[in-house]
Amino acid sequence: MSDILKQILDVKKNEIVAASKYQSLHSLRHEVETNKEIRAQMRDFEAALRHRIAAGQPAVIAEIKKASPSKGILRPDFHPDDIAASYAAHGAACLSVLTDVNFFQGAPEYLQQARAACMIPVLRKDFIIDPYQIYQARQWGADCILLIVAALDHGLMAELEACAQELGMSVLVESHDAQELEAALRLKTPLIGINNRNLRTFEVSLETTLGLLPRIAADKLVITESGIMSAADVTRMRAANVHGFLVGEAFMRAENPGAELAKVFGI
Repeated sequence: MSDILKQILDVKKNEIVAASKYQSLHSLRHEVETNKEIRAQMRDFEAALRHRIAAGQPAVIAEIKKASPSKGILRPDFHPDDIAASYAAHGAACLSVLTDVNFFQGAPEYLQQARAACMIPVLRKDFIIDPYQIYQARQWGADCILLIVAALDHGLMAELEACAQELGMSVLVESHDAQELEAALRLKTPLIGINNRNLRTFEVSLETTLGLLPRIAADKLVITESGIMSAADVTRMRAANVHGFLVGEAFMRAENPGAELAKVFGI
């Protein structure tokens, strides 16, 4: 585990403790499980991706991210609702919204604003280590959560996956190498994310996705993450039968994020 990841996870533990003092897990869980409106508003994240692929199109999870630990502020003039509407209008299948406050300058409100501005499903992009965060995600309106293999042991991953799926949420599980991928494939979810960024060196290589593909069964839906910067990158991935993408940084610096998405993906 990289030093930055360990630091982030330590902060997450403290965040959960603080949030639990404000609202207990029992109270939060009861609110989510008994609120019919929350259930009724669920959007099918996996189906949205598969629908685009079945139509012969790239399935793009477009990310809404204000900043990152390595790059700093990506978009000073940051309006999640406008960005979400732009993405949806230009062919995004789903959204990914950073909710981490301390390292990515995200916020729960950003997810809520983005989801209210469009009709496509939304992923809570954060470092999930406890069921409390999953109930939070559903309370805020998230349709999917991210599980990062590098941050979790298998028993906890399986517990978190089961919690999300009981709530009707999709789960995207992210790996960075062959060992992590093996752990990811032991879960039930068909959504397999491969992050092309090395967590230790922060170098990015699309070969990470391409090299791991032979290990993944055809019934899984591969989402390549990080490093998709151009139409040539998209063409290369789609030629290898990878049609799912999670992209954000390349669009956050553009004047019109949705228009940039349409340009890169030819949508």
